[in-house]
Amino acid sequence: MSASKQPVNRRSLQHLLLLRFAMAVATYGIVMTLFWLAVIFDLLPAPQSVALVSSVLVVLSQLLFFALLRSDYNLRFRDPSMTEAQVLVGCSWLTYLLALLDSGRGTLLMFYVLILLFGVFQLPPRVFARCAAFAFCSFLGLNLWEASQQKLQDPALVLLQVAALFFVLCWLYLFASYLQALSQRMRRFALQAHQDTLRGMMRQLESLAATDELTGLFNRRHFLALAANELAMLAPGQVHGLALIDLDHFKQVNDSYGHAVGDRVLQTFAAVARACLRDGDILARYGGEEFVLLLPDTSIDQFSACCERLREAFAAAEPIGVHVKGISLSAGMTLLHCDDELDDALQRADQALYRAKRDGRNRCAAAWENVDA
Repeated sequence: MSASKQPVNRRSLQHLLLLRFAMAVATYGIVMTLFWLAVIFDLLPAPQSVALVSSVLVVLSQLLFFALLRSDYNLRFRDPSMTEAQVLVGCSWLTYLLALLDSGRGTLLMFYVLILLFGVFQLPPRVFARCAAFAFCSFLGLNLWEASQQKLQDPALVLLQVAALFFVLCWLYLFASYLQALSQRMRRFALQAHQDTLRGMMRQLESLAATDELTGLFNRRHFLALAANELAMLAPGQVHGLALIDLDHFKQVNDSYGHAVGDRVLQTFAAVARACLRDGDILARYGGEEFVLLLPDTSIDQFSACCERLREAFAAAEPIGVHVKGISLSAGMTLLHCDDELDDALQRADQALYRAKRDGRNRCAAAWENVDA
């Protein structure tokens, strides 16, 4: 990641964490409002000074979290959101407030669930289970302590509350585990889709890098790589056919009809060649109006017949949408053996092509033929 993007991402993260912290503060506000209503309605056995001090301590604890967020000190932690710490502090304060209350305790019991909901998406299942166990043990411990002091007014109601909290927290843990698994599965699917998109883009880039835009044939660089690979795999006794093909009088076509017509002639040749060649044959635009053809694992007769068939088909073709008289091609043919060098073979094909043009064009000349014949 570039250095310029890191501050932006950090600011975005801190902004989201502050928004979530604001929601937590709002939850504290609801709890404290209900707590002070209990104080007003004389449901708090302790003096109001205890409620006031408790409220101040709750506010100070949240100011500490706020300071950590505003100073970016939280970014030094393994979990910058401090979710586990905030959940444990929230459960601790709730248990303390419940200890101050008496008959109004059951009203605030549901806030254990609300506090734990802040960790549903953020906390791993094991950590969430630890927080849920802490909440349950805190409430259970409070009631066991009161039972030891013989302060329980309604043991049956307390037992019902403990059982309800236990089952709700168990369900909440299962729900959090399901959401975590679903989130991980969705991230994997998103990553897989992203990788598939990247692979598709890479294939498109590779195709663009290997293809001539006008004709759709391979370009020269890609052909040389393919031909070198075919030559490296050529077994003794096998031969490949190699031909250089040049469209006759192509400069005159451009000068007389324009480059758009010239482009159409090049596209016509590519279409005709595709129809004449096998799937494994390799044809590429070598440059300008020159093309190169490689026929793997062929013979002299098959190779010569293929080049002649291509020459005759192109001479009989009519470019779509334009009228061009007398289009033709010349080809220089040679054979590739396992001990050949590709550059030497291309030089032989080029010499044969020169001879085909010298002898009148619209013909195929072979490097293995006797020049003086």
